[in-house]
Amino acid sequence: MRHHILRLAAGAALSAVLLAGPVQAAEASASARLTQAVKAYESVSAVDDEEGASDEARWRLPPVGPKADAARKAKYENAKALLAKVDEAGLTDDEKLTRQILAWSLDDKLVGLSFDEGRMPFSSDGGFDVSLLYRANGVRLKDEAEARQWIGLLAQSPEWYAANIAEARRGIATGFVHARSTAESVLDRAQRTAATPRSEDPLLAPLRALPTSVPADHKAALIAEGEAVLRDKVAPARAGFVAFMKDEYVPHAAKSLAASDLPDGKRYYAFLVKRYTTTEMTPDQVHEIGQAEVRRIRARMETVMREAGFQGDLPAFLAYLRKDPKFYATSRQQLLEKASEIAKRADDQLPAHFGTLPRLTYGVRPVPASIEKGYTTGRYFGGDPKAGRAGGLMINTSELDQRALYELPALVLHEGAPGHHVQTSLAQEQTGPEFRKNLYFSAFGEGWGLYSEWLGEEMGIYRDPYELFGRLSYEMWRACRLVADTGIHAKGWSLDQARACFTDNTALSPTNIEVELKRYVSWPGQALSYKIGELKILELRKRAEDQLGPKFDERAFHDLVLLGGSTPLAVLDARTDAWIAESKKKS
Repeated sequence: MRHHILRLAAGAALSAVLLAGPVQAAEASASARLTQAVKAYESVSAVDDEEGASDEARWRLPPVGPKADAARKAKYENAKALLAKVDEAGLTDDEKLTRQILAWSLDDKLVGLSFDEGRMPFSSDGGFDVSLLYRANGVRLKDEAEARQWIGLLAQSPEWYAANIAEARRGIATGFVHARSTAESVLDRAQRTAATPRSEDPLLAPLRALPTSVPADHKAALIAEGEAVLRDKVAPARAGFVAFMKDEYVPHAAKSLAASDLPDGKRYYAFLVKRYTTTEMTPDQVHEIGQAEVRRIRARMETVMREAGFQGDLPAFLAYLRKDPKFYATSRQQLLEKASEIAKRADDQLPAHFGTLPRLTYGVRPVPASIEKGYTTGRYFGGDPKAGRAGGLMINTSELDQRALYELPALVLHEGAPGHHVQTSLAQEQTGPEFRKNLYFSAFGEGWGLYSEWLGEEMGIYRDPYELFGRLSYEMWRACRLVADTGIHAKGWSLDQARACFTDNTALSPTNIEVELKRYVSWPGQALSYKIGELKILELRKRAEDQLGPKFDERAFHDLVLLGGSTPLAVLDARTDAWIAESKKKS
């Protein structure tokens, strides 16, 4: 419906131009051409979007393989050619923003396709084999028709697994494979998933949660049908993936940890640095920034440690924090309740710091038991107001002695509000093109999440030196990421070299450190986005404060950052300068 309205608007504008003169004609032509380029770009996401933002994609899995990638490439190249014909001078400010974002995204997509990244369809942190589990965690089936569509989606598992295994086999044949440590982690995950009792399988949870409007006997029949699909289709597909990983992938995994040692690896890692930071920084430049941030944050950690009354040195304080039972929950439910209480305290402070807040709510949920081992400590799952699905702040409730409570406020702020939930939900509420509602530039999104941890100090969320130290430990974690990721993938570091930054400078538990190191090995570049993005947002805020003085409005600044949706950092920089200039004109 939204696209239909855009077409009508473009046609009406063009008709008006014929009566109004050449200047308006140029403007309508630029706007119409931009709409055409956007539609061409969105034709790819209409097929690929696994989160169900489009009705077309909601009940099937996206196509996989060289043929599908060739089709994507052709569509992206068409969109890029159409965009090149758009004269920015004839666009509104918001249309100019759309053009800039679309140009950056198209370049990223096309370069990514040129590296044939589909040959690595999984990582230690996620992949095709858990995509249905992620979707099941948030899906809400409204009636019997949707229940049958969900069952139909599960029935696609054999083809889905086969297509992705074929991609991984291409990776083996061409040497584009993960390191052995990653392969072993994925094998372990696959084995645990395959061993999940059918009665506990998360894929059946949406059927068990059908509303009471579905008659009980119909619901029982649907659950039985779902169980049959799990038995006859999903279970064999999972078992086949276990066998593939064990017999084929692990024996052929890469000996090196470094992305730069892959075929054309140095150029590939340089591209990943650009993709995840949306900058032109080199790996060496990022590494140096990380080292400087480690030194700065460590100095403040020493100060806060003294405020806590600890008399020993920092290594002794870190050991104390990692081992004293008072800093850890004693049950899964207690950990969830602690996270929920922090989330509500944060909600209480949001109006004082934000001019615009999203309508969508979010809940606090446990990471599914079938994937919690080896999974990160917390994550945000986006909601969908159209489908009636709230956002989800996912908390890993396994290994409680590794989940420090003093780190929990920073985690909740980052993954919930004002972090990912506010950022992604406001993006969904935009009135512009559909693609801008769901687009995610990692440096922007993760930078905002880390900035939200920083903002928690102003919001009064950290109640004692321990929680404040937990925030600094989390910030140090992201600074060490700059050092470790570039060290592993560009400087040939071992895991021991990368691990040292985290063990020597953060209060992270050993389990979290090992999970994170595996993530950096298997997902090169992504870990760089947090600190680079946060530093840019802090830089822009300081620039605005310095230039506007008493005219600086924090709530308006946050609206500026968030209401345009996810953007590359250079685009956000230019938008901030324009906002500062406009703010200066106001009395």
